[in-house]
Amino acid sequence: MNCKISHFMKDLNSLKTEHLEKWFTDESIIWIPPSKEISGKNRILALFRAIFRRYENIEWRVSEIFPLGNGKYFYQTNSLGNMSGKGTYENEICTIIQFSDCGKILYLSDYFKDTKVFN
Repeated sequence: MNCKISHFMKDLNSLKTEHLEKWFTDESIIWIPPSKEISGKNRILALFRAIFRRYENIEWRVSEIFPLGNGKYFYQTNSLGNMSGKGTYENEICTIIQFSDCGKILYLSDYFKDTKVFN
């Protein structure tokens, strides 16, 4: 299942929501602060479009993946790039993700080390 995370992160780094579409269903739930928890494929893709617009460029690099069982994983990521009009951005993120039996994302939640940049 670690390869699922790698494939998802590759699609995320493409910054193209059409590549992310295959990962979500109408039952998927994500929580990426500072946004509130969001459910449903269309709303999730809209959130990613909004996130991508905030950056001139951004990249995520996964450093560690820890299996938790039952399709759940915890992984560490370093994100870096340039926020539009705000300069360089870098942050460490911990993510909890759960996949369905068919490989779709049921739940994804990010935890940021530094949240000042979002205020």
